[in-house]
This record gives sequence, C-alpha cells and structure tokens, in this order.
Amino acid sequence: MLKNIFLEVKKKFETALGILRKEKIIIDPDDPAAVSQYAKVMKTVREKADLFSESQRIQYTVQTRTRDIPDARTYLLTLKDIRIKRGLTDELGAEAMMMDALDKVEKEIKKPLMRDDKKSMALLNAEFDKINKKLGIRKEDFPKYEEQLELKIAKAQLDELKKDALEAMETQKKREEFKDEAMPDVKSLDIRHFL
Repeated sequence: MLKNIFLEVKKKFETALGILRKEKIIIDPDDPAAVSQYAKVMKTVREKADLFSESQRIQYTVQTRTRDIPDARTYLLTLKDIRIKRGLTDELGAEAMMMDALDKVEKEIKKPLMRDDKKSMALLNAEFDKINKKLGIRKEDFPKYEEQLELKIAKAQLDELKKDALEAMETQKKREEFKDEAMPDVKSLDIRHFL
C-alpha cells in the first residue's frame, strides 16, 4: 500500500516537473500578465497532476471536518476555525452576520438548531441568502471569486519566488568568486534552468 502511495506521489511530482520544465515563468509579481500566466501554468499543473486547487482543498477540509457535526453552531464555529487556520480573512464580516442569523433562528425555534432539521435549516439558509444579497454575493459569481483567489495565491507565490531568488543572489554575491559579477534582474531568470 505504501509503495502504491509513493508511486502515485512520484507520478504527480514528475508530471508537475514536466510541465514546469516546458513553461516559461516570469518572476514578476507586480506584472498582472506575469501573475496571470503563472496562475495558468499552476492550474495546468494541478489539472494534469490531479491536484486540488486552493478552493477545492478548502472544500475538502470543510467536508471532512464537518461531516459528523450534528448542530449548526458547532458547524459555523468549525468553519471559522478552518478559515483562521488557512490564513483567510473575513473582510466582509459575514461570519458575525451568520452567527447573528443562527441566533435569530434558534430564538425562533426555541432550541439549538440541528443540521438534520430540514425545516429549521431552510429558515437559516433563507437568512444566509439575505446576508449574501446584502453583501452582494451571488452564487453565479463563485467561479469569478475562485479565479480571484487563485490570482492572489499566484501573486503571493511569485512574491515568495522573487524573495528567495534575491536572497540566493545576495548570498552568492558575498562569495569571493562572485564579488565582481552584476546581479541579474529577477525577471530575467528562467526557472526551467534550475529544475
């Protein structure tokens, strides 16, 4: 069993490296075209190597961590915990609004809301729909939000690549044999040569 897992991971790794060896990646997190190209390459890597996107990884985490939670309050608190652990921010304050909606529904039904209580969950979902409408969140825009998330991640990864490359060049420059050499611009580096 372990051998099969290792072989599967090795196959995914080799697939990813194969794609990265062919695609030119410009390390310029400040150029929207470079960020978009990098995001496209990483999406291809994920698709060909059968890896999760960030939103799919979050969805999988939510499904596995909340599967056996019977009540809505613990479910929402678990979602908050997942969000915090993944480093995601609640810029819109939706979490507090969702908890207020839960409080309202529980006050109305006069007991804790259980997830298998279809009628009461419908009330909560109606409240969530009102919150989404108030915040301007529409279900049909979810693919757009996912794309924006992927671009943010791509930009952060390019920032990290740039930082690492600059750090490595600074370290090399301190060595005696490279003192007289000019440091190349990070944008001119081609990662295909370093794989």
